[in-house]
Amino acid sequence: MQYPAHWPATWQQYLESLPTIARERLMEVLQLVEASFPDATLDWAYRMPAFKYKGKPLVYAAGYAKHTGVYALPNTHAAFAEALKPYKQGKGSVQFPHDKALPYDLIKAMVLNRRVSLQKPAS
Repeated sequence: MQYPAHWPATWQQYLESLPTIARERLMEVLQLVEASFPDATLDWAYRMPAFKYKGKPLVYAAGYAKHTGVYALPNTHAAFAEALKPYKQGKGSVQFPHDKALPYDLIKAMVLNRRVSLQKPAS
């Protein structure tokens, strides 16, 4: 897919392009993942910041005007269906509105679940 030339090319440029509240909230998510999973590497995928674990997608996150989106992939999302009920969701995605506190423990648990699934041998 060809993206317009004005789109950010790196996660750093992406963060700089966001409104203040979106940037601050997204940074909170990125810092939480980085501190909780120091063996994960921050990368750029699907035009958003993404953490990878052993070269595989761990979690993606993006900032928007009214929410922070976390994309933990469908299998992880399904495992937390009950805890995610209060939030707007899509297949493998969840929106955390800016007017509510970020659920740090939930985000951390989702990322841990995903990392554990990546450690299991392929069947």
